[in-house]
Amino acid sequence: MSKKAIILDANILIRAVLGRRVRELIVDNAESVQFFAPDVAYADAQKHLPALLKKRGLESEPAMAVLAALESVVRPLEFGVYASLQAQALQRIAIRDADDWPVLACAMAIGCPVWTEDADFFGTGIATWTSDRVALYLVG
Repeated sequence: MSKKAIILDANILIRAVLGRRVRELIVDNAESVQFFAPDVAYADAQKHLPALLKKRGLESEPAMAVLAALESVVRPLEFGVYASLQAQALQRIAIRDADDWPVLACAMAIGCPVWTEDADFFGTGIATWTSDRVALYLVG
């Protein structure tokens, strides 16, 4: 029996750092689910987290350490894994947000759904889960 898999968008990585619920969902299901994120999702999270942390009055070092630790559970996928699907992914998502193509391409490459809070993924032909419903997929 193979494990389920799911691709995380940068906004889910950020939620895993800033909150407890998303991080717990990931950690609690790590034995039965393979979690992935495109390398650029980690880069986006690293770029946006400092400002979000400052806004909340939180220090960035501990939070960035949490993000780095997530990489052992949410494996980053390098560009080579999904690059060949760029054109197809852009065709599906460009009208909404072309910057999201790597997440969609990773889901297409692995054949699994996306976990995101971004409505731009709806209607792309890939199953999409939001944080309020993803437990149904993870434990189902």
